[in-house]
Amino acid sequence: MRSVLIWFLMTFPLAAPAQDRAGVFDYYVMALSWSPNWCIREGDARGSPQCESSADHGWILHGLWPQYEAGYPEYCNTPERQPSRRMTGEMADIMGTSGLAWHQWKKHGTCTGLSAADYYALSREAYARVVRPPVFRKLDKAVRLPASVVEEAFLRDNPQFETDMITITCKQGQIQEARICLTRDLEPRRCGRDVQRDCTATDALFTPIR
Repeated sequence: MRSVLIWFLMTFPLAAPAQDRAGVFDYYVMALSWSPNWCIREGDARGSPQCESSADHGWILHGLWPQYEAGYPEYCNTPERQPSRRMTGEMADIMGTSGLAWHQWKKHGTCTGLSAADYYALSREAYARVVRPPVFRKLDKAVRLPASVVEEAFLRDNPQFETDMITITCKQGQIQEARICLTRDLEPRRCGRDVQRDCTATDALFTPIR
């Protein structure tokens, strides 16, 4: 039996996983992370500059992610040059740290088919097109609320979006991210079914900006 199995594998080798190709994808997910919650979960322990009181971060750009209608590409081979330290440093104002900007290029930006400079420019444009509800910057103490309240705030301040174009995620009982689906031209579009996984918590923690 074993010899038969060896013969089969030598004759019909298992196909290697297909390599994701740069520029081959269907749409984008823009992930906006609520920085104060990330800081109390992870950032403070790391001593991240994103969490310093002088940073004044609310919704930061976690990333602009190429997506398939189901699933997503990552770590694609690209002929484009890696971003310079200056380029990643210039993204820290909306991404929190240059380290995050570098990681997002390596994992997601390489799959866009864009240069690093164009990927960062597109990310900044996407971030600017969405109103981050100012009501959350007015909190003066931590609150617990339904995740649906966060989605409703985004929909109220961004009437171009519908409920199936945005999803709110939670992590460790906290509001984590708002994930917004965009076409390759950064127009609103419906999220794929694998992205539409709204947090159903009714008492998720939302921490104020320091």
